[in-house]
Amino acid sequence: MCDTLIATKLAGLNGVAVFGKNSDRPPNEGQSMVFFAAADHAPGSRVKCTYIEVPQAAHTHAVLLSKPYWMWGAEIGVNEHGLVIGNEAVYSKVAANKEPALLGMDMLRIALERAATPTEAIQILTDLLAQFGQGGNCGAEGNDMYYHNSFIVANADDAWVLETVDKQWAAKQVRDVYTISNCLTIGNQYDLSSDNLVGFAEQKGVSRSGSDFHLARDFSDFLYTTFSKGARRRETTFGSMDEQKGKVSIESMMATLRHHKHADFDPRTSISEQDVCMHAGFGPIRISQSTASLVVYLDKSNPVIFATGTAAPCTSVFKPFWMDSASFLSGEPVPTHRADSASLFWSHERLHRAVLENYAARLAAYSSDRDVLEARFIAGAMGLRNASGRERSEFSRSCYEEARSAESDWLRAVESVPVKRSFLHAMAWNGFNQKAGLGGQ
Repeated sequence: MCDTLIATKLAGLNGVAVFGKNSDRPPNEGQSMVFFAAADHAPGSRVKCTYIEVPQAAHTHAVLLSKPYWMWGAEIGVNEHGLVIGNEAVYSKVAANKEPALLGMDMLRIALERAATPTEAIQILTDLLAQFGQGGNCGAEGNDMYYHNSFIVANADDAWVLETVDKQWAAKQVRDVYTISNCLTIGNQYDLSSDNLVGFAEQKGVSRSGSDFHLARDFSDFLYTTFSKGARRRETTFGSMDEQKGKVSIESMMATLRHHKHADFDPRTSISEQDVCMHAGFGPIRISQSTASLVVYLDKSNPVIFATGTAAPCTSVFKPFWMDSASFLSGEPVPTHRADSASLFWSHERLHRAVLENYAARLAAYSSDRDVLEARFIAGAMGLRNASGRERSEFSRSCYEEARSAESDWLRAVESVPVKRSFLHAMAWNGFNQKAGLGGQ
């Protein structure tokens, strides 16, 4: 489960587009920010994606990705041209292909490595669909997940939504704001489509007639689409963006990604709670949580990237990065499905999982300090947009290290607040912790 949001330059504060995404994945699936430099490749070379090989491009652009440890592709990313892409799992009456092919996350990375603009990315994504198809297990470590994909593709000047069913697709240009979640959203109004989209719907018996075709209504699966509450989450994110047209900012995008619909939100109290800021819990519906979050201020001259690199944005700090100064991330430890003391993801998980044991009181133990620190990071980053790459790199690294050090202090403060457990929630998290090697709590 995920949520991806775009406010174009017509909706962003000061005429600057803002992109955001929460990546929702299994609780123990380590995800981290990874930088890959631009590269040239020999003629005829191939690249091994998660499951299959595809021909390599002669040149690949530099990319900064938020990437689950086990896959080649990524959930969210930015490239050196200021192109951003986020993907969503969508569920259709047409069963997802279980045979190994390209994951939606593989397609996302390929497009970022090869495209400079949103329209180029749409062409690459749809060409990949036609040639290789999408398919294969989108989960790891016993988490079987099969789905189709939707995407938001954007830069400073342009944005598109692309929704797919098997090898069929439709794309729509975004004027001001758009959000996607785990549901199809395009109806019968779109700007581009695969040649046989409507014929495919008629062939599969999901559309009454070509003249009455409606992608979301005709193709949407009932079970997974309903229980993922994608439509409800999309209503929340779209409403937030729509209300803020002309005023969407870095801070407001972060606030939307941290959204809980109840002021007294408590992750222990429901077995079916699904929100924009997702928290795992007991039962088959709550098997995912927001494991990484990204906000990109799409300044045309030098986009500023703010990433948590950690789970649950409501417990995390957004840290600043730039494409020309993120190479230090290449040396950072990559988290896996087992807890460790070295990676940012797992060091934060100790804080995150401690907060869940008495959410409101324990989060209050440090949230004010977190907000002050994050505001300083944002102000500092905005002041360095025209600085040298060296200055930005030093600032980015210092923020990264300061946030991690602060979280160690906050953990001590959180653990001084008494625990309030519920049986089912504690049982679920004891299981997650044991599988990660953290032991029951």
